[in-house]
Formats: sequence, structure tokens, C-alpha cells
Amino acid sequence: MWQQKSITLRPRSRGFHLVTDEVLAALPELAKYRVGLLHLLLQHTSASLTVNENADPSVRRDFERFFNRLVPQGEGGYEHDYEGPDDLPAHFKASLLGCQLTLPIQDGHLAMGTWQGIYLGEHRDHGGPRRIVATWQGELV
Repeated sequence: MWQQKSITLRPRSRGFHLVTDEVLAALPELAKYRVGLLHLLLQHTSASLTVNENADPSVRRDFERFFNRLVPQGEGGYEHDYEGPDDLPAHFKASLLGCQLTLPIQDGHLAMGTWQGIYLGEHRDHGGPRRIVATWQGELV
């Protein structure tokens, strides 16, 4: 059985944000699945999705510092600057991290590790709400 739903995440400031609870709250149907897969596609080119540490917020702050050093804002020599100085660096970061995840469903829950959570990387200074298309399939309980 295939299902699909659009989720709109609330706007967030620039940085890495733990959104696991927000995503799961929008998908109560997952509780009915014994086994399956959940695919999440972020419909934006200046934000990203990834899985990492869900307990210590310093990891998310360090992610932001690392990616800002890797892709600094204000580098010269690029053409794409129509939407401001944070736009092209946001596209680079989104491409490095990716915009989609596929996660296993096991006994009505995401089968992630104890210390894993879903991050939204907001790479714009003012990104606004972000849309995710969630698609899942599997065997019902």
C-alpha cells in the first residue's frame, strides 16, 4: 500500500534544526505499519535534510559552523546572486547534504538509532516555511 502526504515545516532561522517530532506528528498513519519505508523529499534548493545526533544541540551548532567555513558567504566570482548573498551558498550546502531521506519503518516507528534524528538544514537567513513530500509503503499491522 502506497501513501503520500505534504508536510509544511514552520519557518526557522538559519542553522540546523531537529525536526523529527514535527515530521512524525504530521504522519500518525505510520503507527499502522509493521514494516515499510518512508521517503522524505524536501521541495527546496536552499535547505537540506540529513540524519544525525538528536540529543546534544551543540552538534547542530557545530554543523552550522563547519558548513559556513566550508561554503563561506561573500565569496567572489559567482554569478548567481539574484536573491541575495546567502542564496548561492545555500544552494551549495543543500547539494552537499541532499534534499531527501529514505528511512525504515518498524513496528509503527522509524527504525533509527537511539541517538539519531532528522535535521532540517536551513541555509538561508530567512528561508520561510519548508515543504516536504512524504511517501511511504509497507505492510500494515
